[in-house]
Amino acid sequence: MSPLPPQPKIYHITHVDNLESIIADGGLVSDAAMIARGGPGAPIGMSAIKQRRLRLPVDCHSGDHVGDYVPFYFCPRSIMLYVLHCANHPDLTYRGGQGPIIHLEADLHEVVAWADSESRRWAFSLSNAGAVYSQFRASMEDLGDLNWPAIVATDFRSAEVKEGKQAEFLIRDLFPWSLIQRIGIHSIGIKPRVDAALTKATHRPMIEIRREWYY
Repeated sequence: MSPLPPQPKIYHITHVDNLESIIADGGLVSDAAMIARGGPGAPIGMSAIKQRRLRLPVDCHSGDHVGDYVPFYFCPRSIMLYVLHCANHPDLTYRGGQGPIIHLEADLHEVVAWADSESRRWAFSLSNAGAVYSQFRASMEDLGDLNWPAIVATDFRSAEVKEGKQAEFLIRDLFPWSLIQRIGIHSIGIKPRVDAALTKATHRPMIEIRREWYY
């Protein structure tokens, strides 16, 4: 088992132009729901992978699929963000770089407490949830099964580190906006766009420039 961080956080990345609709929806919706409505206004993911996630089972919750869940990473500066930063993957249609990408941060324990109180299913994967071989857990007692040294690593050239770093936290259907504690941004230039999106929000998380969360 890996040593657990004292206050683990989870992170969802999205384009800043999606923030207004996320707030209007009351939170982040699952890939399945988003695909059904035609996708986000500013997509950054790979459509082939998202389609595959609709079929991959979350084996700790019978009948559920990865695409039924809202995904988070256990770290900022994820490998997916690196892919967006490099902007050279053949399956990637987004080519806008990392600058407009924002991190939405939440506290893992607070999220799980809310989910349990609402009987909302959640799980986490030990590696990329979009891989057919990924293993899933649905108990906080199993958090030590995650490869925490890999999750916090900045060098992910090792295959083992790359797998562990891509572990995901998943919550069924919708992740409430009220659970977002902080919005991490790349630069001051993005802040006015975040401020504009938050104009009508009753819940306003802190906004911080977190350059160390980026490449």
